[in-house]
Amino acid sequence: MSGDENHSSLEPSRKHSGSALHSGPRKKAPASNPLVLHGRHFGRTVFALCNYPALLTAGILRLEELQDSSIEDYPEHRVFIELIDSYPSLLDHLMNGEEEDIIHVGELMGKGASGARGDDTKTLKSAILEWLVPRGQALIPPLSQNIKSDCGFNHEVTGTLLCPADLDWSNAETKQSLKSGETAVRGDQWPMFLYAGYVYDPENPWTGLLRSEILIFGFKHIFTSPSSVDKEPKATRSGNAYLHSMKSVTKGSLAYIAMQVRFSLSSLSVFSRTDTVTDSENFYHSILDLLEDPDESQEVVDLMTWWTRRIFPNSSSSQRCRSKNSVLSKIREKRAVLRE
Repeated sequence: MSGDENHSSLEPSRKHSGSALHSGPRKKAPASNPLVLHGRHFGRTVFALCNYPALLTAGILRLEELQDSSIEDYPEHRVFIELIDSYPSLLDHLMNGEEEDIIHVGELMGKGASGARGDDTKTLKSAILEWLVPRGQALIPPLSQNIKSDCGFNHEVTGTLLCPADLDWSNAETKQSLKSGETAVRGDQWPMFLYAGYVYDPENPWTGLLRSEILIFGFKHIFTSPSSVDKEPKATRSGNAYLHSMKSVTKGSLAYIAMQVRFSLSSLSVFSRTDTVTDSENFYHSILDLLEDPDESQEVVDLMTWWTRRIFPNSSSSQRCRSKNSVLSKIREKRAVLRE
């Protein structure tokens, strides 16, 4: 896997200046187009499955409508705000441009997001076979990199990992029902591979959730380079995280990796956000819904801190967590008491 090329911020320009934000002649955009590159990173780290032209068009129309409304009532608008905030001068160009300019910008970003998803799906398909059993052990029966039909519930190991946490894979009837398709698995029935040690505690469903080794391997493979999976984490110039100055794990990137790993373990060979077998879109949204739920904020903060420390141990995001018994903590605790 090769990393994306880094894009530089574009200075605001006139409509006919040749900016990447200007639609220009309708011809195939190169992969190095700044908007395509931005779409690749945005799709991986913020929101992977959306219609970008529709998102931008609706977002512009909704800006005035939301002046007296709460943004919490429009989840998709939060994605729009994150998108325009992440690209310098984008909002000005969208507000001053024609409708076809807005659609063209969305098409370029959508091309980047779908291209990145396709590239990651392709490279993970073979890489994940090396993570199914401890290094040095043989996978029995072996799986071919080019034949996915033997994966999913058709193989003991991948079936164990994909089995919904609330079902018992060791039960012969359950196993056969999943294999035959008689038991359809919905996207919100989360698989065992999401849990650390692949152990699920129904009394404490947060324990180990989204902390499994295979998720860590998948994240490193896509964001910090394939070679970093077996090495100590460090910035690599070929990694997408380095090229986009990514210093912490985002909720969107965690949901994205979970979706990619789940599909890689499945028996399907072609990714489709709307297929009813993997129900990938529902799965992706269900993970994001949990991570963005205000009622789960404390668990989510702990989870994201845990991830950032493992993927980016040298970043300020992972280093600035205050120790519970430090002098600074004691001073702030005392100040808080005095204010009450």
